[in-house]
Amino acid sequence: MIKKFIVPAFLLFSVISFAQQATSSPYSFYGIGDVKFKGTAENRAMGGLTIFSDSIHLNFQNPASYTSLKLTTFSLGGTYLTTKLTTSSQSENARRTALDYLAVGLPLGKFGVGFGLMPYSSVGYNIESTTLATTTPVVAPSEIKKYNGSGGLNKFFAGFGYVITPKLSAGVDVSFNFGKIETYSLRFVDGLQYGSREKNLSDIAGLTFTAGLTYKTKINNKLSGFGSLTYSPETKLRSVNTRNIATIQYSSSGAEILVDPLDIDVANTTIKMPSKMALGFGIGQNKKWMLGTEVTFQQSSGMGNRFNDITNVKFENAIKYNIGGYYIPNFTSFSKYYQKIVYRAGLRYENTGLVINDKSINDLGVTAGLGLPIIGIFSNINIGVEYGKRGTTSANLVQENYTNITIGLSLNDKWFQKKRFY
Repeated sequence: MIKKFIVPAFLLFSVISFAQQATSSPYSFYGIGDVKFKGTAENRAMGGLTIFSDSIHLNFQNPASYTSLKLTTFSLGGTYLTTKLTTSSQSENARRTALDYLAVGLPLGKFGVGFGLMPYSSVGYNIESTTLATTTPVVAPSEIKKYNGSGGLNKFFAGFGYVITPKLSAGVDVSFNFGKIETYSLRFVDGLQYGSREKNLSDIAGLTFTAGLTYKTKINNKLSGFGSLTYSPETKLRSVNTRNIATIQYSSSGAEILVDPLDIDVANTTIKMPSKMALGFGIGQNKKWMLGTEVTFQQSSGMGNRFNDITNVKFENAIKYNIGGYYIPNFTSFSKYYQKIVYRAGLRYENTGLVINDKSINDLGVTAGLGLPIIGIFSNINIGVEYGKRGTTSANLVQENYTNITIGLSLNDKWFQKKRFY
């Protein structure tokens, strides 16, 4: 069944992912933008926990998990984001809708294979700052500044896992990251005919790698223990940069008119993708419940921006904590649908590694969600809600209070079956 959807879905997803603006955060100006991929819908509903692997869901944050698949799995997810951005003096609301991932997983005996496409990071902000004149009475703004940014990185990944022993699996994943980021700034001063405009464009590309291990063992007749380890070495992305400056004015219709645009030579840069290691443990009863925790260390110190002339910002080593789990009242129930629903919840805390005006940008979120079986087939719809807070209003910064609603579709089918004729 799902064979009919794969090629059209990948083509449509590719077109949409290049066009979408999946964030409204001013923090997306830095580095490679706002890293959007936080896991599949079912992972995110458990606080971003990635230690658990099952037979009908893809977990492409650990390539060793592909060996758990028993059916060919097609996974698609998207998010509706609402954000309230607050400074010390004002606040604004923003809404976005974005596709998160599209992937396919194949069970091949002792091997498991996964590949897919996702918008990995996103740049998307639109800020206007007005400074009033100091004269009395005030008749007009003395200065207007506008900033906006768009674009981001997409990632195509492919990986495989191998069953070393019945308890232990290993895997490796290779990703090609590519995309364009454009930022734009404009400044008008009251009383002058022209304003000034600067446009920066970065064309970014490079490879990243992830290796992983998963471990599962029986503790007693009911309980099982889980373990997960992933490691991504430090890699580098190449950023080819261009800059154009111009004086600008507006026509009576509001159209932008450029005067004497000029290309400025700027250096191409290398963006360090920091090494990252995640370690997690959990305990649970098969098809009944699971509770786990995970910690992720990221060596972000020394990570750079796309341009070398960005000030008041640096990066420090990042750390993230996740705790979450799921509960199923009765997986085998035939008469009561609600007892077959997977109930998920979790909590996460992250020091993102970004430091602006000597303030660390932290992110705290609580999550919950449902896994809704589709009657008659081994497929399901996963819904998750995430409420969180990132940033601070101190040091002239922005605090983001956000609510994300994530929906994921997991379709499953059997491939590579030998046909028998009698």
